[in-house]
Amino acid sequence: MIVTPPSNVSIVDEEGFMRELFRDFTFKVSRLSLMSGSGSPEGVVEAEQLRMYMDTAGTASAIMYVKRDADIGGDKTQGWILI
Repeated sequence: MIVTPPSNVSIVDEEGFMRELFRDFTFKVSRLSLMSGSGSPEGVVEAEQLRMYMDTAGTASAIMYVKRDADIGGDKTQGWILI
């Protein structure tokens, strides 16, 4: 789950470095960007839950996947479904 940093807290410290809460937020947001590759990601591509993947070699009806399950049996490459 992505939690927006509170608006009353500075996102950087006195030295200009990102604070931990903001660093976590930006990491989680960037992990939701679209991934792409050739072939199905199932059993091959490790990703966080809700990540999307586009198969660049797919046919017209089999190109977009979403990571529905965080893992299956501890394997983070499992849990992709075709949408």
